[in-house]
Amino acid sequence: MPQNPIAVPLAPMTPAAVTRAFTYLQYVRALQTGDTDTAPEFGDYAQLRRALLDVADRIVTPITALPSSDEGGPSSDSFALEALGRIFLSVLHTEDDVRPSSAVGIAAAIISFTEEILTENPEDVTDTLEQLRAAALEQARGARPAPGARTTAS
Repeated sequence: MPQNPIAVPLAPMTPAAVTRAFTYLQYVRALQTGDTDTAPEFGDYAQLRRALLDVADRIVTPITALPSSDEGGPSSDSFALEALGRIFLSVLHTEDDVRPSSAVGIAAAIISFTEEILTENPEDVTDTLEQLRAAALEQARGARPAPGARTTAS
């Protein structure tokens, strides 16, 4: 049985992978809002897909994680939210004949999660993604991989 992607420790993303993934998210968001019709070149979509999955893990996991005892501890609602986060990420990580997880599909799911969970106003999605990109770049520039962590190619 494959290992649950959420249970595997995440290695830091490279700055190049962060930039590439968030540029693609911004491009898909622009398509959704009708702001552009020209796609920049993203090259290897397998690497882009992996980078987008890493971004999804870093956005969803902290939001859906069980609260610590300092935060009031878990409740039935927090257990449900944590389970939904795991399911959401597992579906994004699953690629088969029934559910192909394309880069566009993963990006659209990240944008929808951002719009529905992280913002109160759909117009704030782009700004929120930019804040997440800045935080991910800062983390990527200062981090070192943990032993056994999976990594994202640039």
